[in-house]
Amino acid sequence: MKPVRFSNHAREQMRYRGATEQEVIEAISSAVWEPAELGRWECRKEFAYGKEWNGKFYALKQVRPIFVEERDEIVVITVYVYYY
Repeated sequence: MKPVRFSNHAREQMRYRGATEQEVIEAISSAVWEPAELGRWECRKEFAYGKEWNGKFYALKQVRPIFVEERDEIVVITVYVYYY
């Protein structure tokens, strides 16, 4: 797999939404890529969570990066996280 680079926006959103770089890289390397808007790609991967987030307990979280594949690297544009 190509190296993964995170935009500043993606880093901010990961911190705000509770995703780690490792989770995003794992999602990109192991989940099925699907077309997203504006010629970008997205994928989704579930992770066991078993902790509180914003005062509520969640068993799972899903990490959904939005990214572009360039010639020499993958650039993560933003990351969404869903807890359930």
